[in-house]
Amino acid sequence: MTAKRTSGKQSGSWRVAVLGGGAWGTALALAMLRAGHDVRLYARDAETVAAVARGENPRYLPGIRIAPGIAATSDMAAALDGADCVLAVTPAQSLRAVLADARNHVPQGAPLVLCAKGIERDTGALLSAIVAESLPGNPVAALSGPSFASDVARGLPTAVVVAAREGDLAAELAARFSAENLRCYSSDDLIGVEIGGALKNVFAIAAGAVTGAGLGASAQAAMVTRGFVELRRIGAAFGARPETLMGLSGLGDLLLTCSSSQSRNFAYGLALGQGKPLAGLPLAEGVPTAGIAARIAAERGIEAPIISAVAAILDGKITIGQAVTALMTRPLKTETDI
Repeated sequence: MTAKRTSGKQSGSWRVAVLGGGAWGTALALAMLRAGHDVRLYARDAETVAAVARGENPRYLPGIRIAPGIAATSDMAAALDGADCVLAVTPAQSLRAVLADARNHVPQGAPLVLCAKGIERDTGALLSAIVAESLPGNPVAALSGPSFASDVARGLPTAVVVAAREGDLAAELAARFSAENLRCYSSDDLIGVEIGGALKNVFAIAAGAVTGAGLGASAQAAMVTRGFVELRRIGAAFGARPETLMGLSGLGDLLLTCSSSQSRNFAYGLALGQGKPLAGLPLAEGVPTAGIAARIAAERGIEAPIISAVAAILDGKITIGQAVTALMTRPLKTETDI
């Protein structure tokens, strides 16, 4: 399934609507512009719209020049008018509300590409399920992988995955999104790509907390490695393919997010481990995802002690020290017993 082509445009060029004027939305708008598309960027606040028109977005991407050609607007209907493809770059927990506002404006058949990562806190729904419910006439895809907004905005070499249940759609989207220094691989394992992207945020909080608490590089390496085991367990329960979880959207994204303070989730965990105030920190999607992921694991009988520990720490039920003690005193087993 492919989106209806808009007439009057050069071959290979689409009208791409990007919903979300934050760092990632702006970076992806720039990436789509480099790929030769007609780009419209929707942002809720007039300040962001005006800044992009001036060639900057200092609130989210300080010091990065925004190339001319992106039409920014706070009018959702205008942003979506005639769109061949829609990139939903909105936080996971607000996706349902944004789609409700967009429902009457998204062209029938235009692919909706999820560019945020998470699991809906109240329902436990994956984001693709929310799209299927909200926009049943639009195919759903997801863009994920090891990528920081500032790197993509600057045009630095980056590789990501574009996934859809229909392999042909995934391949077409990957081809259309790819540009110099942005390599897009395709996958038909949409669920696997979503699970990897959602859970890596939880482990990034754990990695940041380990670092912030001064527990050492060895502890961080152990946490990331065993966290990947939990990711594989939960992914398997959802039907994700092992090779997907071993790829860019799983292991690749996990390694990047767990190793740099550029990651909002790692930075959140770092502040948590250092005992610093958390109020005012940038949005960390792993915070709401931790609780629902722990609940899903418990309900399905999946052993996920790190996820459960992160959720308990965030809820104020245990301290980082207590969590480490509990994890280090768990019954011994063979490493391959996953």
